[in-house]
Amino acid sequence: MLACAVHGVNADIRALADDFGAQGFIAAAPDLFWRSIAGPLPHGDSRAAQRSQPRLQCLRAGESDMADTLAYLRTIESFNGQALAMGFCYGGPYAILGPKRLGYAAGISCHGTQMLDFAGELEGVDKPVCVIWGDQDHLAAAEVINAYRDLSSTMSNLEITMVAGAVHGFMMRSRQSVFHAGAHELAIGRTLAILRNLSGRATA
Repeated sequence: MLACAVHGVNADIRALADDFGAQGFIAAAPDLFWRSIAGPLPHGDSRAAQRSQPRLQCLRAGESDMADTLAYLRTIESFNGQALAMGFCYGGPYAILGPKRLGYAAGISCHGTQMLDFAGELEGVDKPVCVIWGDQDHLAAAEVINAYRDLSSTMSNLEITMVAGAVHGFMMRSRQSVFHAGAHELAIGRTLAILRNLSGRATA
């Protein structure tokens, strides 16, 4: 399950869904902004920031979308019931909220924001959670990174990865100014490894 960035389910998110589909996995990407300004918005569009505020309230509202989409996937005969929540930027916290209380079996956050507000949600989570930031991400403050590193020192299921030279938005292939091939490859590889484990496939 792909939890989109503030720009919505745009070409980058659809391309990622296609990539996972090509690997034989079911991929879904709900529009988390249908309550306000629906659909994808171009980078720099002021409406993107507008529809994501107040941030915590919007994220809480989006929990029902993530839960409802998972419920729909469970009606698909080929779905085995094990889903991973993969969040980007705005959607990053769902990598924690998904395994915490929405029924997801794992979570991955790529250049997630507002993450400090959700660090406490990791208490009691025993499912795999992976958080990936670029070490040049201007939205990943040292306070946030240190908090997650401290948590990972006591939680064997929490993996924190910093990618040298990557900036905020490194997963978005359409934005060549921020796209980082190495970080993208690492995130896709880690996600596929978890998905294969959840599906019972042998890792390649």
